[in-house]
Amino acid sequence: MSDIIHLLADSVANQIAAGEVIQRPASVVKELVENAIDAGAAKIQVYIKDAGRTLIQVTDNGKGMSPTDARMAFERHATSKIHDAADLFSIKTMGFRGEALASIASVADVEVKTKSENDEVGTFIHISGSDLVAQEATAAPTGTTFMVKNLFFNVPARRKFLKTNTTELRHIMNEVQRVALANPSIALSLYHNDSPIYDLPSDNFKKRIVHLFGKNIGNSLVPIEVKTSIAKISGFIGEPKIARKSFGEQFFFVNGRYMKHPFLHKAITQGYEKILPKDLIPVYFIAFEVDSSTIDINIHPTKTEIKFENESALWQLLQAAVREGLGKFNVIPSIDFDQEGSFDIPVSPKSTEGISMPQIKIDPTYNPFEEEKSVSVPSRGFSSNPDKTNAENWEKLYGGSSQDFAIKPEPENEQSSFIEHNDNAPVEQGRNLLLFKNKYILTPVKSGLMVIDQRRAHQRILFEQFMVTLTNEEGYCQQLLFPQTIEMNHADAALFETMMPDLNAIGFDIREFGPETYIINGIPGFIDDSNAKNIIETAFAQYKETAGNIKDETKEKLATSLAIASSIDYGQQLTQEEAGSLIDSLFACQTPNYSPKGKPVIEIMKLEEIEKRLK
Repeated sequence: MSDIIHLLADSVANQIAAGEVIQRPASVVKELVENAIDAGAAKIQVYIKDAGRTLIQVTDNGKGMSPTDARMAFERHATSKIHDAADLFSIKTMGFRGEALASIASVADVEVKTKSENDEVGTFIHISGSDLVAQEATAAPTGTTFMVKNLFFNVPARRKFLKTNTTELRHIMNEVQRVALANPSIALSLYHNDSPIYDLPSDNFKKRIVHLFGKNIGNSLVPIEVKTSIAKISGFIGEPKIARKSFGEQFFFVNGRYMKHPFLHKAITQGYEKILPKDLIPVYFIAFEVDSSTIDINIHPTKTEIKFENESALWQLLQAAVREGLGKFNVIPSIDFDQEGSFDIPVSPKSTEGISMPQIKIDPTYNPFEEEKSVSVPSRGFSSNPDKTNAENWEKLYGGSSQDFAIKPEPENEQSSFIEHNDNAPVEQGRNLLLFKNKYILTPVKSGLMVIDQRRAHQRILFEQFMVTLTNEEGYCQQLLFPQTIEMNHADAALFETMMPDLNAIGFDIREFGPETYIINGIPGFIDDSNAKNIIETAFAQYKETAGNIKDETKEKLATSLAIASSIDYGQQLTQEEAGSLIDSLFACQTPNYSPKGKPVIEIMKLEEIEKRLK
């Protein structure tokens, strides 16, 4: 039998590594910018074309490379930062695996110009698909310029699965934001198709946040700072009024490196407990400084997940810091007894003579209902002052109050008309609808008991209405008496602009109102104008969650987001007429059984099942 195991060629091995390290154009930007930071650059410029598909150029004024180092940098596992295994536990730089440049060169056409401070001339290297095309001396300033062209040109399957330019640009902007926040002392600029997106001067941490996310967030930041032997925690948390419905302005950094950490995120959310609704996410920008030997950053190819040696202790420190910051800066409502001039309390006279306790006169025979009743009802032995505790105990006994069931009688001779359900079990005519917990609508059908989720039913109805309006582009707009404004960060604004044409086609009237600011002048006629801003923000948060997952289905995603944002909430009490109208509209839909997210709207409890449970 012939041997079948063999070593992979370097070019193939590099492409496999590229599958882990280089996922999209944003991955290239991240690796090259981090290399520039490790080179000691004080200024970094990033130019991209077509969201990185055509060109990614990163220029820095760092220390540059010698001709030998420049060629060696493209070899796999070539690094200047690791000498032995022990160094993996004391890493203080960004890149260290030595896979980035080799991986990039295996799936793109790469040119680099570099010059170290001690060299008289620079070095030019051209590599395409892991093959060295040219290496020669050239004139160049001190520093390095990388040009990555035609990313994934030799891996068509990878290039095919790249998202739209808007989505890829948003990922690039997110990577630049992370690096910029972690290194506020470095001047950083980003240009897309020759248009400036960021031009960030060297500054402090708070001003860098303002440059990236606007004054609205900058004016609502609360500083926190903790110094212990375990770690130093510093940064800013946002006041509750700027909390978001989706992730976007939540950043952790450890030793100058961006990281994701769900466990520590939960510590922050618990710090906001009871002052922030559960569906809102607080804004925070928090940096940790810890001993590098107590963390492990070599657990993920992109190095965004980090393992701490003392996670529980950090959790306690962070939660305490958040609560202290919220209390110290009066974010949590409290009475300030030290504030001067808050109360004007009159001074009591020296003599207490002539001062008497105020007297309250009570008429025990007063009956507030006496004027309305012409005939007095004699007492039948019931107490005139019933014990409220007993009523509460009865409610506890039955596990809820009488408001859990809301049955409202229908007018006589009025019958609800329903379309037959899919299992040939039409709703019986003339029956009352049972509104349970202000969440479900219960009604008898021939085969048993039908349970309808009122929120999901409304979402399905609105979704199909939005889809018809988007398809026909015949939305009716009603102008707002008081227009409302929405502010976004740069990355969100780029995505929101792709939504605006479809939003306006539905019936919204939304226009630009300054940098990253938009004004809502009108809304569709079937939406409550008091919620206009909240609906747009909620719909955008939903849209962001799916923007990178589905391609060429923008209208469906937008209709889903708007339907979820505009639907009634659980807990909203409906009348019999409203519930009947909701059911009629639901069964008039093309797909009444499922919500836009694919969750069940209707469930039928078979009569046989009910009888079986009651045996």
